[in-house]
Amino acid sequence: MLDFEKPITDLENKINELRSVENDGHLNLVDEINVLQQKCNKLIAEIYNDLSPWQITQIARHPNRPYTKDYIEEIFTDFYELHGDRQFSDDHAMVTGVGRFKGTSVAVIGHQKGRDTNDKIYRNFGMVRPEGFRKSLRVMKLAEKFNMPIITFIDTPGAYPGIDAESRGQSEAIATNLLEMSDLKVPILSYVIGEGGSGGALAIGVCDNLSMLEYSIYSVISPEGCASILYKNAEFASNAAEAMKITANDLRKLNLIDEIISEPLGGAHRNIKPVAKNITNSIVENLKYLTTLEVDSLLKKRKEKIMSMGIYSE
Repeated sequence: MLDFEKPITDLENKINELRSVENDGHLNLVDEINVLQQKCNKLIAEIYNDLSPWQITQIARHPNRPYTKDYIEEIFTDFYELHGDRQFSDDHAMVTGVGRFKGTSVAVIGHQKGRDTNDKIYRNFGMVRPEGFRKSLRVMKLAEKFNMPIITFIDTPGAYPGIDAESRGQSEAIATNLLEMSDLKVPILSYVIGEGGSGGALAIGVCDNLSMLEYSIYSVISPEGCASILYKNAEFASNAAEAMKITANDLRKLNLIDEIISEPLGGAHRNIKPVAKNITNSIVENLKYLTTLEVDSLLKKRKEKIMSMGIYSE
């Protein structure tokens, strides 16, 4: 439970208690439940219509927020996961595979965080090692070979900073992905579904269309990391989040992303269905356009998009 969501949770608990009493005692409490539900919906709307960048960061990290595999189950069919980088090992923080999207064969790649303690350790908290980036590139090359569009889901605090990752070429693996993705001859769609952290996000984020969920973040460093550098204290993370412009709305204004995917009232962790539907609609529209482009035009537009990032006029 997030701090600012406590009043919402308290009301939801009361509603659940009344429903339990109604079911156990055969009482008719429909009117009382409806009144509380309306009050709860109004409270959610009030809170979520006035969120700070730090609060949005907390939502992006919500433990119940849908992850890559959740969206794969909702959006794609016949998904077959592919493992290993053919050099060192399989990285469980990165899910890769092929499947079908409305009858079209596609490659799907995304970060995967864990739910419970064991799963978090197994997935390394969504922090990818070099073999994970090399695995994703292997699947991207496979997609290019068979002319399959690539769809990536970004949700990581950043690439794993451990000494084992560094010793196996972490920075080289990320840089190679950036270079290779810029030249892939198939459409690439990327969706930031939670945290878009640093090089770990960029390594699967070079694309033709970059979208963010409404309550996700995308940044070169975490607010805590930025606060530690600028303010010498991670407790100033909320100040850093404000200054860094990491929310979907801020990044859309800066033309660093192409699209904001709306979430239901209270965020994707309350109901994945409408979010998955909105992502599905986005994929349909973007592929409809991108698949009509000749390869030369596709690559030209992608490189123009990359080169335009960071350009602004006062």
